[in-house]
Amino acid sequence: MKIQLLLVLCALSAASRADITEEEDVLVLKKTNFEEALLAHPNILVEFYAPWCGHCKALAPEYAKAAGMLKAEGSEIRLGKVDATEETELAQEFGVRGYPTIKFFKGGEKSSPKEYSAGRQADDIVSWLKKRTGPAAATLTEATQAEALVTDNEVAVIGFFKDVVSEDAKTFLKAAEAVDDVPFGITSSDELFSKYEVTHDSVVLFKKFDEGRNAFEGEVSKDGLVSFVKANQLPLVIEFTEQTAPKIFGGEIKSHILLFVPKAASDFKVKMDNFKKAAEDFKGKILFIFIDSELDDNQRILEFFGLKKEECPAVRLITLEDEMTKYKPDINEITSENIAAFCTRFLDGKLKPHLMSQDIPEDWDKNPVHVLVGKNFEEVVFDPKKNVFVEFYAPWCGHCKQLAPIWDKLGEKYKDSDSIIVAKMDSTANEIEAVKVHSFPTLKFFPAGDERKVIDYNGERTLEGFSKFLESGGKDGGAPAGDEDDDLEDVEEGDLTEDEGEDSDSDGEHAGHDEF
Repeated sequence: MKIQLLLVLCALSAASRADITEEEDVLVLKKTNFEEALLAHPNILVEFYAPWCGHCKALAPEYAKAAGMLKAEGSEIRLGKVDATEETELAQEFGVRGYPTIKFFKGGEKSSPKEYSAGRQADDIVSWLKKRTGPAAATLTEATQAEALVTDNEVAVIGFFKDVVSEDAKTFLKAAEAVDDVPFGITSSDELFSKYEVTHDSVVLFKKFDEGRNAFEGEVSKDGLVSFVKANQLPLVIEFTEQTAPKIFGGEIKSHILLFVPKAASDFKVKMDNFKKAAEDFKGKILFIFIDSELDDNQRILEFFGLKKEECPAVRLITLEDEMTKYKPDINEITSENIAAFCTRFLDGKLKPHLMSQDIPEDWDKNPVHVLVGKNFEEVVFDPKKNVFVEFYAPWCGHCKQLAPIWDKLGEKYKDSDSIIVAKMDSTANEIEAVKVHSFPTLKFFPAGDERKVIDYNGERTLEGFSKFLESGGKDGGAPAGDEDDDLEDVEEGDLTEDEGEDSDSDGEHAGHDEF
């Protein structure tokens, strides 16, 4: 009987394992096999994707390549994927709000997975996973090991310590644990000290760009070492692409200056040389980025900054702290001196934010839904005698297009009201200090009175829901501005380049927003 029971259990186990199919070495995961996959593969990276998502399609070949590389090495690390549009319960369970969302599950545990934070090339994925599953720093005893670490990676860090159990060496290892996307090595080998011309305990960052290597200076501390790596792991000037975007937006430097320039322009090198020269004095303070203004994929970014291709080359600066704030230089000539002066004024707090605004349309208040721009916003929404309900939208936003007919009906319903105004504003072309818009559509209510109150609308996006909200004076379905958690903490690459009509959200709680 025991043997028969064992055979049955083995058969059931085999049948269950058969349910986890593979596509190009990537495990296909569903709610029915997810927990089993975590138990069978203690180290597994999972991509939550949507079949229609352009970013997911771009990632797919690199993701499969990474899975194949690990499998060929005989690694226990596996890659899996979940179609979040089909497996909605899983997507909601893990807080998936955009595509692709990539999470790392370790030790068979479902709770608190680690967010994937590196690039989207196969080598980036493999390097990040090895860093998360192996020692924080590889022990290097031979020259060939060090050579491989430096040669095989765009950036690598080696700690040279005569005593690898010294306090500084221990601090170095703590810093190595805190940096996910750069491989670390540690050595006490006299041969390696000599090979790399290191004369005393030191930390050296090796890279395949700019000056080639940087040596850490100052008192050794975890925070100091982490800051040193973060400041030097990117080029002085980095091109914005889908591959570099995670490093750009996931880094610790939240002040970015952007040069919009056609890469094919005859004076491209001159512009870049000036930009790079200016960058030298602001390393670790401001990230210098250039964007090919001719690429179709970058047009959304130009629009976000109120630029057109024919206006390039152009320079803009943006901060990605609690609020996204943009700055525009007064001088258009792109020289290293002008750029340096612009950055200095920014760091000294002497710049005023650049707020875009269209001209006021002649017929802005002729239709049931009034049209607001930056130049008439304050006057209309803070009229003490009016209750103003505003949709902040983007012309390319799929959710905004779905909302449009309902919003028009709402405007029609209250067009003869003496106290209620239904309005809309194109937030890709207009900005105001009073409201920071981070996702589309954003709906806010400005009640009558002198208090200049702002209430976020969190209710159903139906004519009935909107009407009930307005009739209650903003009490039914609203919350004080800032209580809602729809805003982005960081700008990600998909937010700025998402294809028109693609739904960036996946769960019910946040459904209905297209993020930048």
